Amino acid sequence: MELWSKLRNLDAYPKVNEDFYSRTLSGGLITIFSSLAILLLFFSEIRLYLYSATESKLTVDTSRGERLHINFDVTFPVLPCSLVAVDTMDVSGEQHYDIKHDIIKKRIDHLGNVIESRKDGVGAPKIERPLQKHGGRLDHNEVYCGSCYGSEESDDQCCNSCEEVRDAYRKKGWALGNVELIDQCKREGFVQRLNDEKGEGCNIHGFVNVNKVAGNFHFAPGKSLEQSFNFLQDLLNIQPENYNISHKINKLSFGEEFPGVVNPLDGVEWTQDNSNGLTGMYQYFVKVVPTIYTDIRGRKIYSNQFSVTEHFREAIGYPRPPPGVYFFYEFSPIKVDFTEENTSLLHFLTNICAIVGGIFTVAGIIDSFVYHGHRAIKKKMEIGKLG
Repeated sequence: MELWSKLRNLDAYPKVNEDFYSRTLSGGLITIFSSLAILLLFFSEIRLYLYSATESKLTVDTSRGERLHINFDVTFPVLPCSLVAVDTMDVSGEQHYDIKHDIIKKRIDHLGNVIESRKDGVGAPKIERPLQKHGGRLDHNEVYCGSCYGSEESDDQCCNSCEEVRDAYRKKGWALGNVELIDQCKREGFVQRLNDEKGEGCNIHGFVNVNKVAGNFHFAPGKSLEQSFNFLQDLLNIQPENYNISHKINKLSFGEEFPGVVNPLDGVEWTQDNSNGLTGMYQYFVKVVPTIYTDIRGRKIYSNQFSVTEHFREAIGYPRPPPGVYFFYEFSPIKVDFTEENTSLLHFLTNICAIVGGIFTVAGIIDSFVYHGHRAIKKKMEIGKLG
């Protein structure tokens, strides 16, 4: 019994007989508001506990020799697909021209409706037996060697494409006549494709795989820009100033996307001003920041964020800049690590106790202030000293 008596003396919460309770209207209102505040903060804390928070930190990027996927979806509303090619080049010297794999082109009309879509490039030439230099058609187990139609510089020279025939004629100083009589040009159907696509636009999307070094990728005509325009002038009198590079970037990202990523070029569009009759290079200068996102399960997503500035360079002066849309990118030496983390159970319980205890204490102070203030005012009124 003495032990129980000592334990009773340690009670930090002494009880008061209900006969001595004094309940007030102000106390009831304060209880209601404090209870609502406790419930609001309680549910807010549960939401924070159930959903993960993202922590970030900066480190030096030491990765080397990696490859990068550049994902894009760009629409050219007034530029035919046959005049759009994707090229890449970087500071290491790696260059790729007229990339067709992993890229889909869609011919679109002036209303944006899709006319045709092909993975290997819209308007790819139909393969048929080409005409050999000796005059016959290509047979099985025979190496193709096309005729240069009298412009050969040697007996063993071959012209296997329409552009090679055109180059051979140019070196001779000859004018290229009716290209439809040239087997290579007829078989490739380039002129016919351009005629078929007059007044159309092009949507091009896919990805390119590049080295993780500074470089650029761009949408422009053909493999050799200057020669391409000379070739087009010979065939259809297409001048560089008629190469309209108005465009809309539907999507552009570097690497795999992760939760919360913002790609600043998504939805951006630019319209070329044709009033001055000039075209040029529309340039995007992109600063890429390597990013690693680790989700709550520990799965890592290797991606990138980027910032961008843009500039239009008119095709004036010499040498004239080749027209097209260019993306010049370089990488930041700083890497961002995002990590999803859940609040621990002990931290959650601690916050709940702090919420309940803190609001209960503050409400008690407010109730005591209101109660004693009201009593003091009432007492002064009773003795006639108020006012």
